Amino acid sequence: MRLLKFLVLSAAFLPALIPIAASAAAPDQRILGAQVLLDRLGFGPGVIDGAGGMSFAKALRGWQEAKGLPLTGKLDAATVKSFAPFRAMPTVIDVKLTPAILEGPFVGPLPAKESDQAKMKSLGYADAMEKLAERYHTTRATLIALNSPQTRVRPGATIKVPNVIPPKQAFAQDINPAWRKTLWTLNVGSDQPEVAKVVVDKSDGVLRGYDGAGKLVAQFPATMGSEYDPLPIGTWKIQGRSYNPPFHYNPKLFWDADSTDKKALLPPGPNGPVGVVWIDLDKKHYGIHGTPRPETIGRTESHGCIRLTNWDAARLALMVKPGTPAVFQE
Repeated sequence: MRLLKFLVLSAAFLPALIPIAASAAAPDQRILGAQVLLDRLGFGPGVIDGAGGMSFAKALRGWQEAKGLPLTGKLDAATVKSFAPFRAMPTVIDVKLTPAILEGPFVGPLPAKESDQAKMKSLGYADAMEKLAERYHTTRATLIALNSPQTRVRPGATIKVPNVIPPKQAFAQDINPAWRKTLWTLNVGSDQPEVAKVVVDKSDGVLRGYDGAGKLVAQFPATMGSEYDPLPIGTWKIQGRSYNPPFHYNPKLFWDADSTDKKALLPPGPNGPVGVVWIDLDKKHYGIHGTPRPETIGRTESHGCIRLTNWDAARLALMVKPGTPAVFQE
């Protein structure tokens, strides 16, 4: 049974129902709660959907490693007990929608061709449901399952969402206003740990961040390389960060480009090829960046770069600085 089509909201915030399909399965509340906690603690489970899976298992192993627990990758008794100090806040909350949360403009489905994307003003969210899903690190289907057929996506409405709202967003006053707005939209907090070294491990498909004492303080699921563009094994350095960047499309750098494609400058936006941030490496044409398809992280290939969800890439951008080593290993 197919899902009902989502209604696209205009910038004027026209009322729209969150449609509930009979096939929308209710998330496992135990798994969903653990995913929310792991996300808050900096051990990203990918999209929060209450369904478990490999990204959830990787996040559990990362947390277990950081806490000195047996590396089971399962929500076992010892791991559940380790979450106890962090359960003060509920994992699902009611949020009142505001004009700022629902702010567009929304661009609808993106054209497939880069030449057509280059003609757009921005590569923004398709509709309000996509923006809400990314804001709360979840999926459209999970938002559907958490709410009812009577729920309306409009200012003043209250909806249930995973509680990924950070305790602090006290960013420096001189931060770029557009980047500050992006961090607010993605519910990225200002209290990120400082990372002294990044390690990208091809064998388990994660990016790890270590502090100056060598302690694991953050871990995110990642997509890295492909048969045609393998992960560049070695030790590199982070050179800088570009926030809400445009994308210079050069078909010569893409093995799967159409022979008729030409170079194009794609506008910025969360649905751009590199998402909301590009973390540049001293390996030409390589970087760590966001993605327009968070649900595909760890399940698809990349063109050699390291791809994270937009919210994880934004968090990492706050953790690192120019000169931070990035070790890529098998």
